[in-house]
Amino acid sequence: MRIETAPVPGLLVVHLDVHEDNRGWFKENWQRERMVAAGLPDFGPVQQNVSFNAAAGTIRGIHAEPWDKYVSVAAGRAFGAWVDLREGESFGATFWTELDPRTAVFVPRGVANSFQVLDDDTAYSYLVNEHWSPDAVYANVNLLDPEVAIPWPLPVGEMSEKDRAHPLLAEVAPMAPRRTVVIGAGGQLGRALQQVLPDAEFHDLPEVDLARPETLDSIDWSGVGTLINAAAYTNVDGAETPEGRRLCWAINVTGVAAMARIANDRGLTFVNVSSDYVFDGTVEEHRVDEPVSPLGVYGQTKAATEAVTSVVPRHYLVRTSWVVGEGANFVDTMRRLAREGVSPSVVNDQHGRLTPASVLAEGIVDLLRSEAPYGIHHVTGRGPVESWADIARRVFAEEGRDPADVRGVSTEEYLAGRPAAPRPRHSALRLPE
Repeated sequence: MRIETAPVPGLLVVHLDVHEDNRGWFKENWQRERMVAAGLPDFGPVQQNVSFNAAAGTIRGIHAEPWDKYVSVAAGRAFGAWVDLREGESFGATFWTELDPRTAVFVPRGVANSFQVLDDDTAYSYLVNEHWSPDAVYANVNLLDPEVAIPWPLPVGEMSEKDRAHPLLAEVAPMAPRRTVVIGAGGQLGRALQQVLPDAEFHDLPEVDLARPETLDSIDWSGVGTLINAAAYTNVDGAETPEGRRLCWAINVTGVAAMARIANDRGLTFVNVSSDYVFDGTVEEHRVDEPVSPLGVYGQTKAATEAVTSVVPRHYLVRTSWVVGEGANFVDTMRRLAREGVSPSVVNDQHGRLTPASVLAEGIVDLLRSEAPYGIHHVTGRGPVESWADIARRVFAEEGRDPADVRGVSTEEYLAGRPAAPRPRHSALRLPE
């Protein structure tokens, strides 16, 4: 088996191994493990269609549907032709080749498919990764458009009136890319994602509430390619109470499990965010492959959500730490205290890196756009490892206050007399070079 690229981005020609003997021939037309290893997308077919064509010269197309296809012939020969109808620079790009039992083609979503059969009794087969729906958005081009100029090898024989009536390329609206859905629009990360993903679809409370996973059914999942979870229960102290414990598990685990099922069922790329709290903080810098060892309930739910996320084939598990963004956050609190003349006591024995929410959002987008390997990635700020007291003193200096006005105290002293979750002393996550 050999795979070659075509001038249309994402379109791949597969040269199959065909085994012949006196009885005829045999081939593995789709073999997921071998083909994915060789470079085909793991596109998750859910339906197979077969088009039987009695007479040579019969022509069908040019149809672009909102799903990927894997086309081949089960019997006979065909001349396949494809036109890129996706938004972008490649719109209108074409490619054609002959299909026989030794040749198949992977056709990405938004690339229009057409063919002319070269032999009588040709069976043309295609796998697709979405069930057909009359409500799906299609894009079609006229088979005989002189601008497309497909060199059909035989005189045009049978052709449907519907195909004959398709518009010319100049009249076709390009097909938009798959949608990105973000859950948790109102949080610090959700707000930052709105700045870097302006075309994404954002959902938040009360419409979508991960404590009630059934609310995810309010979203139209057709045409979605990526699901980003920016929602979480993050009250680490509140999670230690009976009510908080239940809510923390409901949002961070049960809700994420519901999203993971949707991602699995629909072949979505799933992005979920985890935390330095999955570690006990006994080492100064945590590796991506370090076994999780959470101390408190919040960390336990994040460790559980990592396990849940890992069952989605196309997943990015993004660990981060000490996020500050739009809304209430530690840095803004220190600025306010500095301006009000307060001299606060701040913990000096917890160490980590601040992560601006904008940096986390941009890191997520970079993973998606670069098609980074699926799995766990650490995304934090690249500043120095500091204590909370160090950060507070830096903020005080920026505000014209004496850094010595910030009094460093131990975690035990700071939390004395109040119910609190255990915290990791070292939260720095090892970053790629």
